[in-house]
Amino acid sequence: MAESRDVGSLAEKVVQGTDPSPTISATPAGPTDRPGRDDLADTINQVFALFRLNYHNQFYAAYADTSQLSQIKRLWLEALGDFTSATILSGAKRAIEDCDYLPTLKRMLDCCRQALEREGIPDVRSAFIEACGRGSPKLQQPWTHPVVYLAGRDSDWFFLANNPERTTLPVFTRHYDAWVERVSRGENVQLPPAPELPAPEHTAMSDDDRQEALRKLRKELDL
Repeated sequence: MAESRDVGSLAEKVVQGTDPSPTISATPAGPTDRPGRDDLADTINQVFALFRLNYHNQFYAAYADTSQLSQIKRLWLEALGDFTSATILSGAKRAIEDCDYLPTLKRMLDCCRQALEREGIPDVRSAFIEACGRGSPKLQQPWTHPVVYLAGRDSDWFFLANNPERTTLPVFTRHYDAWVERVSRGENVQLPPAPELPAPEHTAMSDDDRQEALRKLRKELDL
């Protein structure tokens, strides 16, 4: 499944190669209070570029006002902030394939959730809470999906447990995005094998040792 990569490549070409409309400027999605999502504004711009390409007349009719488009992008930025970039682009592709009309934010949210549900992957905040809340040993915990464990491992468990969210969430999100993107490309991501425990050492007792142990036992039991 190379859908997410294909959508990302197409979106990049659209953003770089499409001349802006005289009435629609390429307005950035704007700042957000969510930490660690510097890529999200670019992703939202890619989504709207895809919509502009696929819903040309509808798009210009709906977003004829530049300031309105900027506000809508900020709204989408906030609403989609718990999804990875790969999931958002996958959701946009699904929306384009399923919708004859320009997708609403609700429809886009549904498409992103469906993209995650197909793989059983939680959104990034749910994954972060899960990773921070699991006990040890980590590999023996009931993970929702292997990418949650892998992102936590790559972020460093000690780091996650001993630093505030504003510091740890951006790091976790970066690793989580990378793992989810690998799943979206069709890679079979699994938990690493648990380390094998060393076999217990058994030393056979000699006849003399058994007789001595039996003598001591009888003495202790006063037999």
